[in-house]
Amino acid sequence: MQEISFKIIAKIKSDFDTKFGVPRQSGLVPGLKSRIRFEPEFRNADALRGLEGFSHLWIAWIFSENIRETWSPTVRPPRLGGNKRLGVFATRSSFRPNPLALSCVKIEEIHLDGDEGPEIVVSGADLMDGTPIVDIKPYIPYTDARPEAIGGFTDSVFKNRLHVNAPAEILNKLESEKRDALVAVLEQDPRPAYQDDPERIYGFSFAGREIKFRVDGDNLELVSID
Repeated sequence: MQEISFKIIAKIKSDFDTKFGVPRQSGLVPGLKSRIRFEPEFRNADALRGLEGFSHLWIAWIFSENIRETWSPTVRPPRLGGNKRLGVFATRSSFRPNPLALSCVKIEEIHLDGDEGPEIVVSGADLMDGTPIVDIKPYIPYTDARPEAIGGFTDSVFKNRLHVNAPAEILNKLESEKRDALVAVLEQDPRPAYQDDPERIYGFSFAGREIKFRVDGDNLELVSID
């Protein structure tokens, strides 16, 4: 059997320099915009011919920060507090035999020209800046949508959004077009599920700024944007 290898066709340009703060699934923060920028070998507008007729994409990408030589048959899903083990194939854990992921995003714009064209602007991505992409495919509603599907353990651990207190004098330090996206990210509660210290200050990088916040119960307070 021929050995399979992957070519990196593109990389994502997003507002997250680190994993902390990245939405746990695609589509959770629709206002979060990213850019798919193709590698030189794949900068060919013909490869995107017909894509303008679709509204959404599947992105196949690599967990580039979690590549390991070994794997475990069980993992601890963060949404279960990191205390319960489940089979790796029953979760979307990034620690897998092959570090591959799949995300569904909305197409906002397609730019065929320019120095780095073609480029696809998407919303709702859950990828860290620079994440390598190995394939993109159009989302096809009549086959890809399954409203009757059952979500396993995720159905019982879905949390309501946090109430975010973001004082204007702090939030206004961020570019206006990114403020709503940041608030939506904070509403999803970026903390690991097993951490619940109301006095602790958490932080992550977003859009070139350091975002700091604390959480008490269902209330999140934006402390600073540096």
